[in-house]
Formats: sequence, C-alpha cells, structure tokens
Amino acid sequence: MRVECPVWEGAGPWTAGKFAPRRLPSCSKSGKRSRGWDRRTWLWIELEMEFDCEGLRRLLGKYKFRDLTVEELKNVNKFFPHFRYSMDTYGNTYNIPIRFWILDSHPFAPPICFLKPTANMGISVGKHVDAQGRIYLPYLQNWSHPKSVIVGLIKEMIAKFQEELPLYSLPSSDEARQVDLLAYIAKITEGVSDINSKSWANHENKTSNKITVVGGGELGIACTLAISAKGIADRLVLLDLSEGTKGGMMDLEIFNLRNVEISKDLSASAHSKVLIFTVNSLGSSQSYLDVVQSNVDMFRAVVPALGHYSPHSVLLVASQPVEIMTYVTWKLSAFPANRVIGIGCNLDSQRLQYIITNVLKAQTSGREVWVIGEQGEDKVLTWSGQEEVMSHTYQVQLSNRAMELLRVKSQRSWSVGLSVADMVDSIVNNKKKVHSVSTLAKGYYDINSEVFLSLPCILGTSGVSEIKTILKEDKITEKLQSSASSIHGLQQQLKL
Repeated sequence: MRVECPVWEGAGPWTAGKFAPRRLPSCSKSGKRSRGWDRRTWLWIELEMEFDCEGLRRLLGKYKFRDLTVEELKNVNKFFPHFRYSMDTYGNTYNIPIRFWILDSHPFAPPICFLKPTANMGISVGKHVDAQGRIYLPYLQNWSHPKSVIVGLIKEMIAKFQEELPLYSLPSSDEARQVDLLAYIAKITEGVSDINSKSWANHENKTSNKITVVGGGELGIACTLAISAKGIADRLVLLDLSEGTKGGMMDLEIFNLRNVEISKDLSASAHSKVLIFTVNSLGSSQSYLDVVQSNVDMFRAVVPALGHYSPHSVLLVASQPVEIMTYVTWKLSAFPANRVIGIGCNLDSQRLQYIITNVLKAQTSGREVWVIGEQGEDKVLTWSGQEEVMSHTYQVQLSNRAMELLRVKSQRSWSVGLSVADMVDSIVNNKKKVHSVSTLAKGYYDINSEVFLSLPCILGTSGVSEIKTILKEDKITEKLQSSASSIHGLQQQLKL
C-alpha cells in the first residue's frame, strides 16, 4: 500500500488542490546544473500499508508495536492532509518519489528511506543521498522513540532537500544506464537480503568476511585492533555512535588501519558476518535498574536496524551486563537464538585453562575445565570429560588453586578485545571450536525461563552449532538456577 503526498519544498505556505509537477534542473555533460530551474519540487511518500485504522491493524498483525505505528500514521495524516491512499498509483506520475520502509520494530527503529526516481531522473549524490538513492539524515541517525516521528522526518527532508536537490533531469543518452540503476534500487527496497544484481554480488564477494564493531569506546577500539591484528576481516567497520570525535577514535582516523572503516552511519554495517556490540550507557547516580534500562533504550534504537542490514549475521554482545543485554539483543533482533551470543565467561575459561596447564603444570588427563553461568562473583567452575580419570580430591584442590589465581586477574578492555577476536575467528572461519559463551539456557540444568548463561558451545558460521554436555552436579545446578532466577527477575522489570 502506498501513501502519496505532494510536499512544497521551497518557502511559502502549504496549499491544497491539484499540483502540477515542476521541471527538474537539468544536468550538462560537465555535470553542472544549468541555470533557471524551478526550486519547487515534490516529495511522493510511499508507505507499505493501509490508512484505514481497522484494516491497518489487521494488515500489521505481525508488527511488534502495531498500535503505536497506527497512531503515528494518524498523526501524519493530521499534519499532512494532502496524502492520497491508493494501491496502484505509483509509477503513473512524473515526480520525485521517496519510499519509506517501516520495519516491524517501528516506532523504535527508524524507517529506511530511498529515492525512487523515474528513468529520466538522475540521482545527485551528496551528503544526504548515495549513488543508489539511499537517504541519510541526522534525523534518521538520531532516531529515538517517542521524540522521533515520521512527521518530523518529512519536515527535515523538506529542509535538507531544499538546500541540496537529490535529483536532476537526465539527457536521453543516459536513460538506459539509469534503468539499470533503478532495477538495482528496486532490489534493495524489496529487502537487502534479496539482492541478486551483479554489482551487489561482486561487492559481497569482495567483502565476504565483513565484521562490524558497534561502539567507539575503549572496548570497541580494543576489539577493532585485536580483530585487525589477527587478519580475520576483509573489511572491518567501526560504528561510532557518540557525538564528535574522541581521543581513541581520532587516533584511529589519523593512523588509518588497513581495511578499517570508521562510520556513524548504521547502513555501513550492511552484509556483515558478525556484529559485535560494545556500547554501554555511562549513567551516573542511577540505580542499577536505571543503568540497565539506559542500555536497553540504546539497543532499542540500533539493534533492529542493524539486524535488517545484516539479516544473516551472528550477533556477539560484549555490552554489560552481558547476560541481560544478550537477551535484549535476541528479543529486539528477532534472530534465532543460536545466532545471538554473549561473550560470557570465555575470557575466564581461557585464562583458567592456561593457569592449570601452563602455570600450575597440572596433568588433567584430557579433561577440560570451564567457567560457566553468570559473569562476576556467581560464576561456576566445572569439568568436562571422564570423571574417573582424575580423583575428586585432586580436582577440588586444583580448581580452588586455579580460581585463586584467576580472581586477581582483572578484565581490561584489551584483554576482552583479544577474547572477542578469538571468538570472531571461530565464527568467521567455521573452526568449530568450543567457547564458554552466553547462550539461551532454557532447557538446560532444569532452567525453564528465557535467560542467557555461559555454557560450553561449539561456534561456527551459524553461531552456536552445539552446546557441549557437562556432567550434572547438584551444587552446580543449584547455582545456575539461582543465577537464572535473579536474571529473569531483572529482565521482567525492563521496558523492551
């Protein structure tokens, strides 16, 4: 369903009645626009839905926030009464069309906006429009419900496109090339995962191991440096969501690492194999619940859009508290649970194994030790493998000594970054290596709630391919159930 609205771009009052399309500025072969063109242009808005309230509610049955979307469209109609709602009018008019794609996570995720020019219109690439017609605006980048609304987005488009027109008239010789571009754009607007054009396929081949780090703080930079050092990624994108350019980010820009791109545009992450979330709220003088809710609000603004740009990626969460933020990411992305994991106790497990083997020089007879459960003081040490090969007394003494050495080790950003890079290596290169990561624990250790806890998991290109079996002990089961209960209780208080 499309909604079309003529919008006055130049100065002057809103007017009613019939609107005649204006001639677009032409473009000479030198690329410069000719003088004398009319600065009045029209925006034609397309929304894939019906305005009739009851019909719209039925149509949006699978939308997570259906009623909020319906109310906002009613508000759009109030401010822009010239909207026409129809099923088949698009393509029959010669105007500047803009398509809004409203995701099922609207209004918490921004719309995705494209120009839809006709064959005799060329896209004027600028700071707000790329060569494929994708629209980038500060309003979209800073989208935050309930402050951000479609009405405000349309008003910003009017203002920005008045300063820099997004389209121009093509000479007839260029129309064939434009038809090919329009076919490409059509594929994009049908869904990023559904693009089959040759140029897009070539782009995918060139960036087959693309990884995106979300967050430009110390942890984000540490992950970027560690992944870059291991040479895992053909292309590595660091999304800096903060205002301005801070110390570490500025240094990365100055010294320009190979294959590393720094961006504030979420769409730069498109087609990533792994998305790593490192952002954290810096709340002060707040309760613990307030700080976690601040993180949730931040994730609510970015996770659905990032998931849309990379629908086949693995989401790796390093933000704190990792168990809860992994759960939040899972819910907001609607990804299958095996493709949403947290860094969990991977670093502690790797350290503990190193301490036992290389510091204590202990013989474990092939048995592996893991730190599982919840990050922090409530983590649990457990062993896998045949129990008979090691006496219980020796195992307890070894575990206690190793844990004493582990407790004095702090988790610095650089050490977490190295751990993250190791997990990314296992995922991207399908190594089928075992890591203790936060995964959906429902059904394990008699846990019945939807919580994420660290368990030994085999990681590959699809995320968690298998959860390793560990011998059950009553004490371990009790601790894991206690962690699950406290985490679930906090999750119930969050506003997703």
